[in-house]
Amino acid sequence: TLANNCYHSMFYNCTSLTAAPELPATTLANNCYHSMFRQCTSLTVAPELPATTLADDCYRSMFYDCTNLTTAPELPAATLADRCYRYMFNNCTSLKAAPKLPATTLAEYCYANMFYNCTSLKAAPELPATTLVDHYYCYYEMFYNCTSLKAAPELPATTLAESCYKSMFNGCTSLTAAPEL
Repeated sequence: TLANNCYHSMFYNCTSLTAAPELPATTLANNCYHSMFRQCTSLTVAPELPATTLADDCYRSMFYDCTNLTTAPELPAATLADRCYRYMFNNCTSLKAAPKLPATTLAEYCYANMFYNCTSLKAAPELPATTLVDHYYCYYEMFYNCTSLKAAPELPATTLAESCYKSMFNGCTSLTAAPEL
């Protein structure tokens, strides 16, 4: 049972940390894992994250600047919370594959900056949500500067929100085709 901010920044800047502890919680609290492994530059594999009930900012910046992280965890939640994945893999320059993102109920800034500057990311996950109304900036800068990204995911949403796709693919210099809107 987690509490607000319980593991916030716990291993921040532990540059020699190579293995993460198990994180078995399935119901999260606000900011519970915020920046937990930020700047853990020796971490190559993320721990399993089985949570299906998220909270505001729960995974925010969790692996920010983990430049050697090559494997992302599964993210099974179907309903997201405000800023839950914001900056989660920001600057994870060795991350080659994104996890599946099955969520169909989004929240404000939920995916904002999630893969920002993940320069090795080659493929984007499917994004199945069809209604984005009231979920402002939900995909804001999601793939910003992902210079190896070759294909954009389908964007099936027909009901949009303010700035929902703003700068989503900004700087994706290898992208050769845009999704149908």
